[in-house]
Amino acid sequence: MKNDVSAGSQSNFFEKFFKLSENGTNVRTEILAGITTFVTMAYILLVNPIVLKDAGLDQGAVFMATALASAIATLFMGVYANYPFALAPGMGLNAFFAYVMVGKMGIPWQTALGAVFLSGIIAVIVTLTGLRELLIRAIPMSLKHAVGAGIGLFIAFIGFKNSGIVISNPDTFLDLGNFRDPAVLLAAVGLIITAVLVAKGVKGGILLGIMITSIIGIPMGITKIPASIISAPPSIAPGLLKLDIKGALQLSMYPVIFSLFFADLFDTIGTFVGVASRTGMIDEHGNLKRGNKALFADSIGTVIGSLLGTSNTTTYVESAAGVSVGGRTGLTAVTVAVLFIASIIFSPIALAVPTAATAPALIIVGIFMATSLNEIKFDDFYEAFPAFLTAVLMPFTFSISLGLSVGFIAYAALMLFSGRGKEVHWMMYVLAVTFVLYFAFIR
Repeated sequence: MKNDVSAGSQSNFFEKFFKLSENGTNVRTEILAGITTFVTMAYILLVNPIVLKDAGLDQGAVFMATALASAIATLFMGVYANYPFALAPGMGLNAFFAYVMVGKMGIPWQTALGAVFLSGIIAVIVTLTGLRELLIRAIPMSLKHAVGAGIGLFIAFIGFKNSGIVISNPDTFLDLGNFRDPAVLLAAVGLIITAVLVAKGVKGGILLGIMITSIIGIPMGITKIPASIISAPPSIAPGLLKLDIKGALQLSMYPVIFSLFFADLFDTIGTFVGVASRTGMIDEHGNLKRGNKALFADSIGTVIGSLLGTSNTTTYVESAAGVSVGGRTGLTAVTVAVLFIASIIFSPIALAVPTAATAPALIIVGIFMATSLNEIKFDDFYEAFPAFLTAVLMPFTFSISLGLSVGFIAYAALMLFSGRGKEVHWMMYVLAVTFVLYFAFIR
């Protein structure tokens, strides 16, 4: 009898706090939606530690930072904004952090974390002051879509590179890898397996693909069997509060911080609009209900993640999976947060996954992001030219920031010198001039 009363009290609390009936849902549906969302995005627990390990961070510490940043940010989203959205370190931005900021530009990972922190602070300020709306209005949709697609091409390229499917060639720049190499063969097999699972609509297809590929890698000598399935959580100390904010304040870091901020912003806006349109969270004017609260929660997530020792934390489009099964309130997000916390005892499994098993996930996620190209009107050269440069220069220059910078400059210059300058928002000219000065005097 007491248990029934307790369960009823909990249900009543959830009903009042999350306004379940008002949103046409119930506790059971919200929990099921949270589990669904978690399964579809849990692959980040396996992928992020491997990506950031290449930047010099401790793999175990990154696993903990990923789980905790995801849990805290998602919990804040659920409790503060009452949105069924889940957050975690963003794919693409983690690759930019590891392979461009640290790998290509030679920025110490501590300074790179400082840049992530500052991009999060800018996002908080922009959201609280209303500048977010100005930026969204200033930048044409074609460039927003191009940034998302470019990041997709960029991380897909990294997936091909990390797997060994694509290698460097002094004569042709790039070449196909050696499929007699067990690691390359495993990655290719994993890509096919994951693609089939995703194509068939299997829930958590990317995560399942990583797990199956890792198991196949055991007899091939690629995957090392962990001593146990569960263990005490690894130490987060190697990355906790190790960010160098002072180093990130150098003038040369401006384009990097700008790129982190804008890439995160575009990704978040696209995710919010796409997922919220299925939930009744968009009003008659096309605005997100409680949108500022949700965007504030997203911005805080990046700040928290940088303090814990991981790259930008952002809202995941995989939240749509939970919404599709009825998730409508923050209780869905709270469920995801609890599952991220619970996952920390399974670190031996996550740390045993080889690069060959996670590389296919990068490629598949890259494909999803590249679908933004469908939204660009390539038959309109004014739209196609800057958008194309933005998207292709990200993988070609191995830099999100360079692709974004060139795209913004190209858009402003094309419109101005072809007599359509008055159609461009003044903020775009400010951004374009800033990037021109960067290329002329800093880079």
